[in-house]
Amino acid sequence: MTQRQRLFAILFASAGLLVLPLFLQGFGNAWVRIADMALLFVLLALGLNIVVGYAGLLDLGFVAFFAIGAYMFGLMASPHLSENFPLFAAMFPQGLHTPLWLVIPLAALLAGALGILLGAPTLRLRGDYLAIVTLGFGEIIRVFLNNLDHPINLTNGPKGIGQIDSLKLFGLDLGKKLSLGDFELASVSLYYYLFLLLVVLSVLICHRLERSRIGRAWMAIREDEIAAKAMGINTRNMKLLAFGMGATFGGVSGAMFASFQSFISPESFSLMESVMIVAMVVLGGLGHLPGVILGAVMLAALPEVLRYVAGPLQAMTDGRLDASILRQLLIALAMISIMLLRPRGLWPAPELTSTQNGKG
Repeated sequence: MTQRQRLFAILFASAGLLVLPLFLQGFGNAWVRIADMALLFVLLALGLNIVVGYAGLLDLGFVAFFAIGAYMFGLMASPHLSENFPLFAAMFPQGLHTPLWLVIPLAALLAGALGILLGAPTLRLRGDYLAIVTLGFGEIIRVFLNNLDHPINLTNGPKGIGQIDSLKLFGLDLGKKLSLGDFELASVSLYYYLFLLLVVLSVLICHRLERSRIGRAWMAIREDEIAAKAMGINTRNMKLLAFGMGATFGGVSGAMFASFQSFISPESFSLMESVMIVAMVVLGGLGHLPGVILGAVMLAALPEVLRYVAGPLQAMTDGRLDASILRQLLIALAMISIMLLRPRGLWPAPELTSTQNGKG
């Protein structure tokens, strides 16, 4: 593909992404919400790709950073703290209402710090052992969130935190529809553009990291850690940086999720969510940004789209098949089929493709 063709493709894709919510609005806001959630999962997959795709560190507890970002925003942009702590009630009688410019850096900083804290005791672990430890970390965070309602009600336990503020950007409340003459832009469409902006910035950051000395060091560790250490790479610091950088994406995505949903509870941050995020990275193509984005969009949107397939199939069997179970079965069959036909992912890195062709 020539440079001119590549530029044309980028411009065409950009125009399509900008028009997409306007087109989907015609079919109902539910379809725009699916696009919003797909963008959030793209942000999560990009963060996990740094840890798994670049550095080769299998992390099954990535959803913990998603939860940390969500609960941080939930506490800082809702009446919960003022209702349960007299000190906060005296200082903020109307509750905390944190602005967007403060939310994103705080979410990134908190999640990044905890990512480094998780990485520190796991530096000597690899493969299955690392996966088990990170899985345990994710479950510990979920259990803490589920039980920190007594004796001090910090997270409200399984009841979750509600009445979370919508985001406000330059005086524009994203929780309310925007009227432009006779045309109305729904709240979900406003969130779509914010999430799209964050995804574009994240892609640029990941691309620059991949091309940098840090990115090459991560890939050297992924291919052969002993050889990387022999070449003078500080594998300890590089691993911690990978955990920290990946976690920042999860924290920011969690804060956006809390604002978008206006309600959070521990049920949204189960082990299954971590497995799905790992599947997005592996299914799309490890370490390849376009593949990771494709895998995230497919696995985020596919379950919702299959609702419209599972319903008629349930009706055809006179209700003998449960629609939710059937939908999970269809997702599993689709994933198995893709991995059998494309074992290196839907869109693997070019060097992987050439290697595969060379072996064939």
